[in-house]
Amino acid sequence: MSTTSNSTHYIEPDRFTQRVYNPIDARLTRWGVSIWGSRVLEVPGRVSGEVRSTPVNLLSVGERRYLVAPRGTTQWVRNVRASGSCDLRVGRRREHVALVEFDDADKPEILRAYLRRWKWEVGQFFDGVGPDAAVAELLAAAPNHPVFEIRSASAA
Repeated sequence: MSTTSNSTHYIEPDRFTQRVYNPIDARLTRWGVSIWGSRVLEVPGRVSGEVRSTPVNLLSVGERRYLVAPRGTTQWVRNVRASGSCDLRVGRRREHVALVEFDDADKPEILRAYLRRWKWEVGQFFDGVGPDAAVAELLAAAPNHPVFEIRSASAA
């Protein structure tokens, strides 16, 4: 696992998502109500250094945990690439973690698991690729969806 493709693919959230859904999701998560594994990701901005936060879906597969960027190369992805770590919050619990980005070739099974869990929410960003897609379809979609493995900040 190292860096992935340099895709600049990004699907901007619509007004409802920006002004209603994400703020409600983030507020509930900050209050300790995690919806299907939601966390608030906090990372210093790569230019300003100010802490930026956004709700994310944490995916657990066995003992490993992952973050997938269904909308593509978002600001949180760019900031995490610059810092290599972030904080994940739910309620008062804050976990400082390192994020290791996957190569595109290593993403298909993580994307499949992510789509199994959240297709109802994020499927529209995958251009018709779903959890039952062939590996070749998942590989074709991989450059547009950054995937990070969550690791202990001290182990990275």
